[in-house]
Amino acid sequence: MTQIEAVLAQADAGDDRAVRTWMDWLRIPSVSAQPAHAADCRAAAEFVRAELAAMGFEVSIRETAGQPVVLAHHAGPGEDAPHLLYYGHYDVQPPEPLALWTSPPFEPVVVDGPNGPRVVARGATDDKGQVSMWLGAFRAWFDATGTMPVRLTVLIEGEEEIGSPNLEPFVAANAAELAADIVVISDTGMWDVRTPALTTSLRGMVYMQVDLRGPSRDLHSGSFGGSALNPINALTHALGGLHDAAGRIQVPGFYDGIADISPELAQQWDGLGFDEGASLREIGLTTPVGETDRTALERLWARPTADINGIWGGYQGAGSKTVIASEAGAKVSFRLVPGQDPQAIAAGFEAFVRARLPEGAQARFTVLGSAPGVEIATDGIFVAAARDAMSETYSKDCVMIGCGGSIPIVESFRRMLGIDSLLMGFGLADCQAHSPDENFDLVCFRGGLRSHVRLLGKLGGSENG
Repeated sequence: MTQIEAVLAQADAGDDRAVRTWMDWLRIPSVSAQPAHAADCRAAAEFVRAELAAMGFEVSIRETAGQPVVLAHHAGPGEDAPHLLYYGHYDVQPPEPLALWTSPPFEPVVVDGPNGPRVVARGATDDKGQVSMWLGAFRAWFDATGTMPVRLTVLIEGEEEIGSPNLEPFVAANAAELAADIVVISDTGMWDVRTPALTTSLRGMVYMQVDLRGPSRDLHSGSFGGSALNPINALTHALGGLHDAAGRIQVPGFYDGIADISPELAQQWDGLGFDEGASLREIGLTTPVGETDRTALERLWARPTADINGIWGGYQGAGSKTVIASEAGAKVSFRLVPGQDPQAIAAGFEAFVRARLPEGAQARFTVLGSAPGVEIATDGIFVAAARDAMSETYSKDCVMIGCGGSIPIVESFRRMLGIDSLLMGFGLADCQAHSPDENFDLVCFRGGLRSHVRLLGKLGGSENG
């Protein structure tokens, strides 16, 4: 029996404990968006601090201007071993609307799902469940060997769900202590329950608000209609031109710097057999939108988007009120891909809107968030070890996929620490993260835990030991 096989056997023996620990953590309502839960956020940090300390880590709670950070180190076999930085977060989304949960969000329950038992609770997958997988892998190595096979640094923050406002300052202030060879993050997904995946691209984001003002006060539409500027009309006219009939975004210079995906990656994605029609039917739709000359997965993973996320102005109460509102506003997001410059996109959007506004309209533009897209190299020993670990766990080749969403810290780690990330996630499309009845299948939890056991062993040279 190899050392990895011995640790996997220990993981099997400790499975009940790993699941109980995960569920105990889920009971702490660590909602970072709500000040009333500040003490719960600290309790969640203390919970994971105690878990890491029990496995021989040197661990501390570090204060920030917001929620505390858990930072831990394990020397493993010494300076010559690979050094991994594991990142995760203990905060969760608000559970509302509570009426749509089938069980209380912070009282985890095990229910039957399409893939067998699953845990339902807020944070079940995002991110307490996925963090608990690698904590369980650490525990299996510690219980089986008394140590870790590699050097480890662990960073678990408490503000990811509100945009991590204090994480970059923390990373900047502690860059030397956070130095490592690679970052490991489990906050993404598998292709399906039987097919493991590494995420190798993330879309970035520019999120903007535009506020438009016209007359100095609301006006009677009978007295001023046909003469006075209507800000709602003006704003919807400008935003209505964001896309052409073929789905291309009309902001000047929007596609500058974008490269097409490689033929090899295109072939792999085609081979995944994605059924866009079935995906749309699940959400009550039938017809796709976007660039008509691109494949479905290319549009979802490797092409940029522009979406109006909110729009307001005028009377919205019951009945009628014939008024020309004095102001209107909208929130607009752009999902970006590698090669696009977020600052150039923001400037281009402002120029696009201003060029379509009538004289007298006063516009103000605010950038609420900005991060570039990220592409992760698929060569090197760390990616190879992760692919092998997941392929062996699932007895099926690990595929390379993209992600339409954003994980800004990946770009931050690259820019501030000079290290890339392994995006090694085990969530499924129906895990309902951020929604009522968030869940995580036990088969995914266990597969993720075993994959992390193998990853640590392979990088630590334990495969044949």
